Amino acid sequence: MAFDDLITRINLFFSEADNETEDAHQVLEQLHAELAQLKATGQPLPDDLVRLEALLDEEFRSRAGKKREP
Repeated sequence: MAFDDLITRINLFFSEADNETEDAHQVLEQLHAELAQLKATGQPLPDDLVRLEALLDEEFRSRAGKKREP
């Protein structure tokens, strides 16, 4: 799998998300899947995508915590 193809798909996911939380969560899930596929095939994980995954994870955890507050 070419990294350019991966980047193109991730960009498409973000453009489809249209700033909706549910869609953004779907982007995160797809990013998890793409990185898992790279890892499973022994390919190196792009540092920028690993950082993006961590930032998105943190953002969703933060939003989930705010929703629980009264």
